[in-house]
Amino acid sequence: MSGSKDVAVLGVGMHPWGKWGRPFVEYGVHAARAALADSGVDWRDVDLVVGGETVRNGYGGYVAGATFAQALGWNGARVATSYAACATGAQALDTARARILAGMCEVALVVGADTTPQGFLAPNAGERWDDPDWLRFRLLGMTNPAYFALYARRRMDLYGATPEDFARVKVKNARHGLENPHARYRKEVTVEDVLTSAVVSDPLHLLDICATSDGAAAVVLTSTDYARRRGVSSPVRINAISTVTPTFPNTVLDMPNLSTDSSLVAGAPERTFKESIGQAAYEEAGIDPADVDLAEVYDLSTALELDWMEDLQLCKRGEAEALLRAGETAIGGRIPVNPSGGLACFGEAVPAQALAQVCEVAWQLRGQAGGRQVESARVGITANQGLFGHGSSVLLSI
Repeated sequence: MSGSKDVAVLGVGMHPWGKWGRPFVEYGVHAARAALADSGVDWRDVDLVVGGETVRNGYGGYVAGATFAQALGWNGARVATSYAACATGAQALDTARARILAGMCEVALVVGADTTPQGFLAPNAGERWDDPDWLRFRLLGMTNPAYFALYARRRMDLYGATPEDFARVKVKNARHGLENPHARYRKEVTVEDVLTSAVVSDPLHLLDICATSDGAAAVVLTSTDYARRRGVSSPVRINAISTVTPTFPNTVLDMPNLSTDSSLVAGAPERTFKESIGQAAYEEAGIDPADVDLAEVYDLSTALELDWMEDLQLCKRGEAEALLRAGETAIGGRIPVNPSGGLACFGEAVPAQALAQVCEVAWQLRGQAGGRQVESARVGITANQGLFGHGSSVLLSI
């Protein structure tokens, strides 16, 4: 099943993440040119450009497909634009993959870039009484970190997680990020540093929560036949992309919702939304979670990384803290999580972050990750989650 759905990742590229204050198009062009150079493909041979739509305060802003195509120089390629909040990059990849598998193109360039505002990614001005994202800010003052804190409290109540455990996640990811030239934050921290940083939303401290960043990432996807014709016999392959939505009733609180669905009439689904994201990827690829060598997950907060380890079936429920404490999620451990440094070291650049995860996994599978290399990596999985019910997981192998 997986062989018929594979496409080749022929090139990846990024623009370093930070707060640069430049137009997002500059970042995207930089990442695109880096990915093209990495692939050895000439821009004129690209027949599809898919842009991850850049957002302003949570809402769509720019028609990114055509924007990037024009900035790179019109070459007659088809264009498409995707927007799915933090799952944007995965949807853009899926659009490119679908056209390749349908035989409608052979070479696709997928680009995501953002210039973020200062502070929270809050809704735009105006009244939208049917918009849960607007309502949670106006009615409850529920910024993103408030939700992260609820998820952290849930882990503490269910599994005995401690603030020290959350801090250990940051310490691990900061150590990984030291070796990543694209990361914004490249500084080692201690558990004490995390616990003595300002409390943002109890039990989470400032160093438990990711920042908003400027940055970009790009991927060159091709058919496997095209890769072979170019002499690449064993490319990194995308085996599956999951963009699933939740199943009613959603019995676990999910940002930006204000409550959960009742399961009194319709029983709770077999899997939570986040569990279903990874499961769909495994099923499509025909790959078992036990075969995964590394994971790049959506660590908006340190506590959320622990949730994702279990959602992706990298360990059983309630076991994430034990793996963390034993060093098994660090490079050199059984299942390294966020060897790139994760959002802890990058921050959020919304349309780029799912693509950045794919870049990292591709470098790891090629053995090109330098000082953060996961030894003998053959299979990697990513996980993001977009606001309003957008799943995002990409499973790659070599």
